[in-house]
Amino acid sequence: MRLGPWPRGSLQSVRSQALPWIVLLLVLGLVRLSKGAAFADLYALISRPFWPGSAQSEWLRSSQRLASDLRLTQLREDNARLRALMELNQSHGAATPAAVISREANGWWQQLLLNKGSLDGVRLGDAVQGPGGLVGLVDQLSGRTATVALLTDPSSRIGVWVVRTRQHGLLHGIGTSRPVLRFVDKDPLVRPGDVVLTSPASTLVPPNLPVGVVQSVDQRANPTPEAVVQLSAQADAIDWVEILSRSSR
Repeated sequence: MRLGPWPRGSLQSVRSQALPWIVLLLVLGLVRLSKGAAFADLYALISRPFWPGSAQSEWLRSSQRLASDLRLTQLREDNARLRALMELNQSHGAATPAAVISREANGWWQQLLLNKGSLDGVRLGDAVQGPGGLVGLVDQLSGRTATVALLTDPSSRIGVWVVRTRQHGLLHGIGTSRPVLRFVDKDPLVRPGDVVLTSPASTLVPPNLPVGVVQSVDQRANPTPEAVVQLSAQADAIDWVEILSRSSR
């Protein structure tokens, strides 16, 4: 049986019903191809009257200027600190680098043996500093070696001061990894976390070398308060040091 052609009215009806779906498919295809860029541009065009005005732009520029000023201030402070450190190092004079070749077998906290001696210009009493700060003083010499009595050695006595309170005292080694700071003043106003440096009045070591940080304070100690100091230079981790010549101070 042979079918005749569709009526003209029916064909137009099918076309009119299919047209919206075709348009929708075309739009979806364009959106997929453009990844939404066309809609984003359209949204930008429509929302343009609501964009931030000159006031917001000025606030942004003001914030940027403030951030730049803060960075500049920080850089100036860092520069001042670096200059102070450079001047401090220059005031300490020449430093002789030395390697740690041995530690005291009965207690690493007491002595270090270095590979520089009197033939290298090292003298008895020279201060020795490592990464972090003061380590101790040279107390024995040979031509090519030097023995350093550490700040933790029971024989060690070093004049120091607390930077925040400007209180002076004497750092005593007691044979443990943390020496004790005995103050001159009966009310030193020292607290844990205070930084300890070598005393500007000391004749044994250069002034203002880092020593450590106050770990705890005993206000009831007699005759004056005492503080336990955590050293900033750890002797068990030091392989290289600098010997500060007494002649250069």
